[in-house]
Amino acid sequence: MQILLSGLATGAIYGLVAMGFAVAFYVTSVINFAQGQLLMAAIMVAAAVSQAGLPTGLGIVAGLAAAAVLGGLVYLLAVRPVLSFSRFSFAWLVSTLGVATILEAGAALIWGPTSRGFPVMLNDQPVRILGAVVSWQQILAIIVGAAVLAAFELYRRRTLFGKLGMAIAADPEMASAIGANTRNVAIAAFALAGLLAGIGGILVGPITYANPYLGETYGINGFVALMIGGVQRPAGAMAGGLVLGVLSQLANTEINSQASDWFPFLIVVVVLLVTPTGLLDAARWLRWPSRRAAAPSPAARPS
Repeated sequence: MQILLSGLATGAIYGLVAMGFAVAFYVTSVINFAQGQLLMAAIMVAAAVSQAGLPTGLGIVAGLAAAAVLGGLVYLLAVRPVLSFSRFSFAWLVSTLGVATILEAGAALIWGPTSRGFPVMLNDQPVRILGAVVSWQQILAIIVGAAVLAAFELYRRRTLFGKLGMAIAADPEMASAIGANTRNVAIAAFALAGLLAGIGGILVGPITYANPYLGETYGINGFVALMIGGVQRPAGAMAGGLVLGVLSQLANTEINSQASDWFPFLIVVVVLLVTPTGLLDAARWLRWPSRRAAAPSPAARPS
């Protein structure tokens, strides 16, 4: 139970970062490798505002806003100019990696390369659940991760803007032909991806620290979670994050405390060998024989 709850709390953070990757890819077919640095930006801005003597709530709002704005700017400055030359090139990989480096260097220049404390959000007294000891912050991470996933799926399926994003993801040329503003939808997708990373940063900040180089770790693990869950489905990305969090916690406990440095890559290799398109597609494939068996034979169908 200790491994499960601690792993779910960490996995929820990975899942939020992975969902950001998936949202941007879902609309633009681009993986934003600066996603982890957007998480870092939210942490650093929130910590700086709080340390300036302003309310913690204001710092949280400022951090989330900074991550969302930076996400939109990543698309406008590093992705859209590249895609305008060729939609099928991979130059965005280099440009987003360059943005990640710039954000890290800029944060280190502004706030210094050393770690600083993050304001406490909840009561730090431990909670005992079925023999496991967790903090209120870890419980909040699990709850918020589930709530964000549910809200996103409702928004994607029930709102006009969400359905527009689904249409652009399915066929961007046809969406443009019928008058859809693909640029604005793409900006909104990258801003939403930044907001998701920012939420993860605000949740993990009180557990860890504020450091300009923190985004690299969470960016890598978020990308691994994306590969596990599948790049086409934000829900799968969250599932991949939870699986990665629990298995990494298990490896740290059963192997050694450094296992989390290499174990995620072992997981993603195994998963991709079994199901290259992610866990949700694997689940669909496993259900396929039962659906096929239930289907009527051609002879039984009416002519």
